[in-house]
Amino acid sequence: MKTDVIWKHIHSERAAMADTLADLPSDAWAKPSLCTGWTVQQTAGHILAAAEQTPGNFYKELISARFKFDVFTDRAARRLGALDPASLIQRLRARTTTTNHPPAPVMAMLGEIVVHGDDIRRPLGIAHAAPEEALVAVADSYKKSNLLIGSKRRIAGLALRANDADWRNGEGPEVTGPLASLVVAMTGRKAALADLSGEGVATLSSRM
Repeated sequence: MKTDVIWKHIHSERAAMADTLADLPSDAWAKPSLCTGWTVQQTAGHILAAAEQTPGNFYKELISARFKFDVFTDRAARRLGALDPASLIQRLRARTTTTNHPPAPVMAMLGEIVVHGDDIRRPLGIAHAAPEEALVAVADSYKKSNLLIGSKRRIAGLALRANDADWRNGEGPEVTGPLASLVVAMTGRKAALADLSGEGVATLSSRM
């Protein structure tokens, strides 16, 4: 997928996330997201942190965290998650045209907004359909990467097949379900397993 197309999907998903946040009732912000230890508001803070990140600031904050990536991400999520909801939404909307990003492939930014958007919406029971083209691109990226999320190891020896899109990967016991759920399951979110079926689900679950 060309870089300009990736950015088109990133911007669209950020705008959709801002719309989701704008529609949340006040009590939803303090509810747990699928990110362990983070509320919906803190996960929104993490999304904003990634959207506003630059290479220079990335290295500065990572050094401050003594190169502990979990500390680095948690600090930013909690700092920006402390903003009031209106400010979070406004600042995220401001990132629906910009192309700054941390020192990582642009595709990682698409995976970031797709997966963390699900981290917020799924526990709140909010439906969202990301474009199939975007989900296929993220799935194709995750299937061959172990960086940070370990998705390549998690799905090794399994046959993943989407039942709502033209996407499949691997050989072995089958795991079938919606492509969006396969994507987030690849990142280790157990909540997605309820949408999946097949003899490979138990193996996938054991790797989370």
